[in-house]
Amino acid sequence: MESLRRPAAQAGTAEIIDFDEALLAACPPELRQDLMTEASMLADACSADDRPQELEAIARSLSDGARQAGMGRARARRLAAAIRSIARG
Repeated sequence: MESLRRPAAQAGTAEIIDFDEALLAACPPELRQDLMTEASMLADACSADDRPQELEAIARSLSDGARQAGMGRARARRLAAAIRSIARG
């Protein structure tokens, strides 16, 4: 969990944890790999010039509740985290 923490700006300030990275780190390795593979396939479908913006829009849509039939809320949220991870590079 230490690797997920961002350095605090000043002593005595609050710790900031990247929720998406923590969510992915909490997934079993096989599920995490499946999510990253699916996110990579979506990234490949985006144009190179607009890829980060397009991926962020897809992730936001999934986080806001838009998902295909058969995809539960938890799966959509985890996939959104994987997509954001790829969008950040």
